[in-house]
Amino acid sequence: MPYHLVAFLVAALVVLWSTPIVKKIGLKSGYVDLPDPRKVHKRPMVRLGGVSIFLGSEIALLVVGISGGFGNLPSASAIELGGVIVGGMLYFLIGLADDLFTLTPWSRLLMQFAVAGMAWGVGVRIEFVTLPFSDLGLIDIQWLSLPLTLVWLVGMANAMNFMDGLDGLAAGISGISAVVMLIVNLSLNQDTVAILAAALAGGALGFLRYNFNPAQIFMGDGGAYFLGFTLAGIGVIGLVKTVTTVAVALPFVILAVPIFDTSTVILNRLRRGKSPFSADKGHLHHRLLQAGLSQRRSVLLIYAIVFWVGSLAIAFAGIPAGNAYALGATLLLFYALWRAWQRLQES
Repeated sequence: MPYHLVAFLVAALVVLWSTPIVKKIGLKSGYVDLPDPRKVHKRPMVRLGGVSIFLGSEIALLVVGISGGFGNLPSASAIELGGVIVGGMLYFLIGLADDLFTLTPWSRLLMQFAVAGMAWGVGVRIEFVTLPFSDLGLIDIQWLSLPLTLVWLVGMANAMNFMDGLDGLAAGISGISAVVMLIVNLSLNQDTVAILAAALAGGALGFLRYNFNPAQIFMGDGGAYFLGFTLAGIGVIGLVKTVTTVAVALPFVILAVPIFDTSTVILNRLRRGKSPFSADKGHLHHRLLQAGLSQRRSVLLIYAIVFWVGSLAIAFAGIPAGNAYALGATLLLFYALWRAWQRLQES
């Protein structure tokens, strides 16, 4: 059995087994997310589901490692892979501490930048960029590598946390994005990074069994930070490191939805003179609810958008039949938009 399939299955099975246990512990200990006017859930929900996602992904990687799935990695590759894995663990712990003790926004951000800086120091870094629709090819960003990498890693972790506003939304976005990264990395012969993407995909999609509407448990900040940072790290060491014009741009395409949503919300908050950390209902999923769509329809529509941009990434990567996948995803997106429009007209 291919090691990436082993990683996916082990992660999913561990999450399916452990989530009810985590939920039971959370209920007994009182670590729940209480309803408030900004949130859509109406009853207290355990917010420690990220523990299961983290355990599933890490146990999957451990099983693959013991089985020899990572082979004889070059020392540089092993260090970079370790940087993403350890960085993801630290981001999970930051989020878990916030779930348990409620950290201040600035303390969270400071710790996130510190961990991202350590990841950059061991090679998890963006060193080249490419400009869309230009003939300049790859641009060596030199001293901009550190700030751009920090913004990417910290920004994606928080973007995924911002997207965790409806049942199953962040888990589904992460799972779809991880599967796309798995496919693209395999096509670029980045087998070890593909294993990491497979473990993350298994953990996120397995969690949907308990997190899709109506949710039984939330992933909390721990799960969202872990998923966001790890996805961002996979994009750097698996795609950007290939140093090809197309591959460098792929992480930004795959994760376009959380990037666009978070950027828009933060800019709107700053334009209104508010803190970027202030809570509001300006996210895409909030707007869909305000338009009259149900939670489930809103989430499925955003899934369709994420699947569509992922299919574009597959096509851009030159994967055989990639254009056909993109065409199918485009038709699916149009169907989802048409169904949403019908629903709004009926309401």
